[in-house]
Amino acid sequence: MQLHPKRRSPLQRRRLKRVLIGVFAASAVLADAGAAAAQAVSSNEQLAISTPPAGSAAWVADHSLGLDLPDPATAAPQAVAAFFATLTPEQTAHLVAAYPLVVGNLDGAPLQLRYQANRVAIAAERDRARARAADPKLDADTRALAKSRADDSEGLLAKGRQILAFDPRGRGLVSEVYGDLAAAQRVSVLVPGSDADLGHFDQTVDPLRSPAGMARALLAEEHRQAPDTHSAVIAWTGYVTPSGLGPDAVTSRLADVGAPRLIRLLGGLAVTSSPAAPPTLFCHSYGSVVCGVAAPKIHDDRKTDVVVFGSPGMGVQNTGELGDGVRIWATRNPTDWIANVPYLEVGGLGHGADPTNPEFGSVQVSSAGAVGHTGYFAQHTDSLRNFGSIALGDYSDVTNH
Repeated sequence: MQLHPKRRSPLQRRRLKRVLIGVFAASAVLADAGAAAAQAVSSNEQLAISTPPAGSAAWVADHSLGLDLPDPATAAPQAVAAFFATLTPEQTAHLVAAYPLVVGNLDGAPLQLRYQANRVAIAAERDRARARAADPKLDADTRALAKSRADDSEGLLAKGRQILAFDPRGRGLVSEVYGDLAAAQRVSVLVPGSDADLGHFDQTVDPLRSPAGMARALLAEEHRQAPDTHSAVIAWTGYVTPSGLGPDAVTSRLADVGAPRLIRLLGGLAVTSSPAAPPTLFCHSYGSVVCGVAAPKIHDDRKTDVVVFGSPGMGVQNTGELGDGVRIWATRNPTDWIANVPYLEVGGLGHGADPTNPEFGSVQVSSAGAVGHTGYFAQHTDSLRNFGSIALGDYSDVTNH
C-alpha cells in the first residue's frame, strides 16, 4: 500500500528521497555508464540565483542623473524600456560604464545596449580571473579554476558575439543571441538542462552537448529551410541548472526559481523585438521542468510553442495543467537514457508524467536518426528538421513518426 505523502514520517520521507534519487541516478548510469555515472557520484545541491546581479543596490540608490533608476528586482520590462527611451546617449553611456552587470541583465533594456554592457562586464570578469590565476598565494587548484574562468570569459569576447545576459556568480550564467534579434520574424529560446553554465556554454568538443552548439544548429536549420526568413535563436542559460544527476535533478527547486527568470526574459523580448509570433521555447532535459513551471504564466493572443525533448517530465500529468497559452510538442529518441528515469511525482520528488506518452496530450514529433540524450540537433535527423519547421511556424511539415 502506498502511503499518502502527508502521512509519512520525517524518517520515511528522507528514506524515500534517498531511494528516488538513487533510482534516478542508477537509471541513468545503467543507460550511460560513463559520464552519467561520474556526474551522479560527484553531484551536489546548487545555490539558486534569484536576486539581481552585483551592483543593483548601488544602482537603485544612484540619483546622479536626477532620475529614479528602475529597480532590477521589481521593475517590469515595459517600465525598463520606457525608462531607457527617455535617456540621452551620454546618460546611457554613463550607466553602462558604472553598472555593466545591471544594464546587461536588465530585461527591457535596448538590445545593443545590453550587448555593449555585457562586453564590459565579461572583460572585467576575465581580468579578475586572470589576476587570481597568477596569484602565487592561491593553491594550484584555485589558480587552475581561475584560468578556466578567464579562458571561458575571453571566448565570449570574440568579435560578433551578442551576449544578452552575463552573471559571474556561482558557476556563471550566460545567454547569447544568434541572428539579428531586433529584426527577426521568428525567435526561438533554447532552455538547457543539467550542467549548463559558463564553463559548458560553448564546447568545441561535441558542441551539440552545449547550449551554444544547439542554438547554432537550430539557426542553421531554419536558414536551410527558409533562407529568406529573418530568424534568431537565444541560448538561454539564465538559471542555475542541476549539477549532474543528484538531488537537484529530482526536484523542481531550481526550476521554481528559474521559471520567473524565463518569464521576465519573454517579457523583455516582447518590448525589444517584434517577431511575427511569440518566441518558441525549446526545452531540453531538466529545462523542460523549467518550461513546465513557467507555462501557466505564459499568456498571449496566440499560443506559444513549447518543444520538450529528452524530458524527465514537466511537473504535471497532462497538458491541461499547463494552461491555454502554450502548445506542447514532445519527442524522445529510443536511445535516450532519460527513458529509464521513472516518470512519477511523489512528495515533491520526480517530475510527473512522460510528455511523449499519447495520454499526456502533446503533439508527438519524430526524432528518427537522433542518438542519445544530446543528439537531437545533429544534422540529417528528423528532430532537427522538425524543430526548424516548428520554429518557423511551418506546422504542416512536422512529422510524428
